[in-house]
Amino acid sequence: MTEEANKVREVVRERYGRAALAVLGGGPASCCGGSSCGDADPITSNLYDSATTSVLPSDAVVASLGCGNPTALAELHEGEVVLDLGSGGGIDVLLSARRVGPAGRVYGLDMTDEMLELARRNQAAAGVTNVEFLKGQIEEIPLPDGSVDVIVSNCVINLSADKSRVLGEAYRVLKPGGRFAVSDIVVRGEVPAAVRRSMELWIGCVAGALEESEFIRLLEASGFERASVEPTRIYTAADARHMLSESGLAESFADEVDGRFMSAFVRAVKPAG
Repeated sequence: MTEEANKVREVVRERYGRAALAVLGGGPASCCGGSSCGDADPITSNLYDSATTSVLPSDAVVASLGCGNPTALAELHEGEVVLDLGSGGGIDVLLSARRVGPAGRVYGLDMTDEMLELARRNQAAAGVTNVEFLKGQIEEIPLPDGSVDVIVSNCVINLSADKSRVLGEAYRVLKPGGRFAVSDIVVRGEVPAAVRRSMELWIGCVAGALEESEFIRLLEASGFERASVEPTRIYTAADARHMLSESGLAESFADEVDGRFMSAFVRAVKPAG
């Protein structure tokens, strides 16, 4: 791994570790751009309805730092094996476990000790037994070839500095006919180079986002078929100002990124043959 990739990984690990510790200590998690989670956050707000969150431990909801609701779009079935890349506090793992039922199994993969501690505490509070949280990197998934029916993820792949490796690993662990169904931040068009260089924005779900055609190209290069990107929320200049307010870049770049960043649901299938 390159020095830059290692730097990105360690900064992400440190930030999300602090977010988990905040929740473990009874406070709010820290969301994209460094602001506190809340109804006004343009990325994390209103992703799950009250009926969905009512069956979850409150800390799993508070610790949710995603940009979508992949479990609602992934069409999970009874008895399937699901893997959540970058599972954080466990919200999507616990929701997936309910959908696949006792005959199914869900793995949550995270590299941050504090997030794993929080997720396991949430699992115990929810009384869910068909779940296992694993420590590891999404670039090196600690599961055998062809062992998973569905891969979900929620605003995590954009944080990796080696997305080709992530997608290659996802392809490896999926069974033939397995489904890739993730929510992520995706870019439309060019992004200012200074945004790409900002480590604060790497953590904030912006600088590392793939351009939508590049995401599809990388999926196809990894062997996937039927790759598609479906926008679920497109961010305006006002949203960009909110997201970038603590980075010192808001006034310089908000208008330039207007409409270019979006939350999206990214789908692909591993060939059945």
